[in-house]
Amino acid sequence: PANHTQSDRQMNVAKSGYRVFSANSTAACTELAKKITERLGVELGKSVVYQESNRETRVDVKESVRGQTIFIIQTIPRDVNTAIMELLVMAYALKTSCAKNIIGVIPYFPYSKQCKMRKRGSIVCKLLASMLAKAGLTHIITMDLHQKEIQGFFSFPVDNLRASPFLLQYIQEEVPDYRNAIIVAKSPSAAKRAQSYAERLRLGLAVMHGEAQCSESDMADGRHSPPCVRNTSGHPGLELPLMMAKEKPPITVVGDVGGRIAIIVDDIIDDVEDFVAAAEILKERGAYKIYIMATHGLLSADAPRLIEESAIDEVVVTNTVPHEVQKLQCPKIKTVDVSMILAEAIRRIHNGESMAYLFRNITVDD
Repeated sequence: PANHTQSDRQMNVAKSGYRVFSANSTAACTELAKKITERLGVELGKSVVYQESNRETRVDVKESVRGQTIFIIQTIPRDVNTAIMELLVMAYALKTSCAKNIIGVIPYFPYSKQCKMRKRGSIVCKLLASMLAKAGLTHIITMDLHQKEIQGFFSFPVDNLRASPFLLQYIQEEVPDYRNAIIVAKSPSAAKRAQSYAERLRLGLAVMHGEAQCSESDMADGRHSPPCVRNTSGHPGLELPLMMAKEKPPITVVGDVGGRIAIIVDDIIDDVEDFVAAAEILKERGAYKIYIMATHGLLSADAPRLIEESAIDEVVVTNTVPHEVQKLQCPKIKTVDVSMILAEAIRRIHNGESMAYLFRNITVDD
């Protein structure tokens, strides 16, 4: 009987256990996974993810996952579509291996900018949500979705963690004389996020608007979608009022930045032309130092070079997206580690604890 109970105990350990896998085998992408597993004190699950010679994705899970809760960590490198495919194949492999719960830890959710209907486009973000559900994911942990409403695209729970506490802490500890700073939104669409930062740091707020930014909100709704041909309805008496064309003023800054440190906040920094242009204008208006704070540092194409040559003094991003290569090219880029909150989210979900602690002091607008 003693042996019997021992084997039972082993069964229970295996049943209630959890494993953390990385859906990517490249060194840059497993770095965040390694940090998270170190904090949790568990081993990274044994699996191999690779591209065959014909570029097909193949995943081999090297250990039993039956009846366990599995966390798949996927950081999105340069090649976003391969990363998505790896995640889908990995999730499906675990589903067919009878894992109990499959939880995706996707700090930067790809395609999150394509979450609105444009002309005859599609809402790719919703498509991706459906694909992940179909592949077997039962829960997602992510960070700073581009729009909070994206959570509604999923048929399972989504935990949208925030990086702002880490960035606020960075401002307080690493920006000398931050009391003389002003938080800047580089477009009206980023004003809410900037307001949240300004209120928490008890600082002023400035908003930029006007021509230099090619705003995404212009194209966001269906106003360009019908072809502009009159009387196609076959109803000659129907005269719809025409929408007046927009005319943007030259770029202006609402709020005084003279003699201040300007801190531009945003969620994603990818194409840096907007940021560089904003920095130039803030310099002209008398800001003596310019910082940029963003959660996801995608920094694609020649972003590092442009930042290096610009008026920007420092770009602070978190490690949701690997950007070691960019840091080598541009010493102005600084990284804040957010593996702590991701590890804590994993620990709480596994133990069935409340997640509210991770969202304390976060309002509806944040």
